Amino acid sequence: MLQYEQSLWDRQIMHIAGIDEVGRGCLFGDVVAAAVVLPAGLSIDGINDSKKLSEKKRDMLYEIIMEQALTIGIGYVDCLIIDQINIKQASRLAMKLALEQLIIKPDYMLVDAEKVDSSIPQTAIIHGDALSQSIAAASIIAKVTRDRMCLQWDRQYPQYGIASHKGYATSFHRDKIKEYGPCPLHRVSFLSKLLHVQQQLF
Repeated sequence: MLQYEQSLWDRQIMHIAGIDEVGRGCLFGDVVAAAVVLPAGLSIDGINDSKKLSEKKRDMLYEIIMEQALTIGIGYVDCLIIDQINIKQASRLAMKLALEQLIIKPDYMLVDAEKVDSSIPQTAIIHGDALSQSIAAASIIAKVTRDRMCLQWDRQYPQYGIASHKGYATSFHRDKIKEYGPCPLHRVSFLSKLLHVQQQLF
C-alpha cells in the first residue's frame, strides 16, 4: 500500500495527497470526495479500499486517519449539479473542492482513476484505493462522511430506506421510487429509464 508513496518520498516529495470519491453510482444524494495528506513514513495497519472493510473497521480507521493526518479536505457536489454537468464531471469537481479544503498544499497527488483540475503534479491509479494508502485513507474518509449523511437523509425521507442501501440502485430502492416518485435529493438524470418504464405501466 506504500509503493507509490515510497517512490515519492525517496525523491523528497513529502506532502502527498490521496484523493478519492464515493457515491458515484448512487441514485440519490451528493457525490463526496476526500483529500488526505498523511505524514511521510506513516503506515496505518489495516487500511484498505473502504468497500472491502466492515462498517466497524471503517469507523475505527476513520478516527485514526482524522487524528494522524496532516490535513484533510472534503468536497460535496449535490444532485442538482450532478444532473447539470453529469456524474463524471461532478466527481472531478468534488475532488477539486476537497483539494481546495486542504490547509497544507500538497506537493503531489495520487488520485483514484481520475484527473483533478489542478497544476499540482498527479498520478491517476486504477483501483488506487486498493494500491495506495493515501487513496485508501481518502476513500475511508469520503465513505464514512457520506454514510453519515445518508443517516440524516434517511430521517428526512424515511420512505426510501436510504440508511440501508445508501442511495444505490437496489431493487428495494427502485421499488420505492416507483411507489412514491423521486424526492428532491434524487438524481433525475439517473432515473430517466426507471421513470420511463413506470410511465409505460399506466
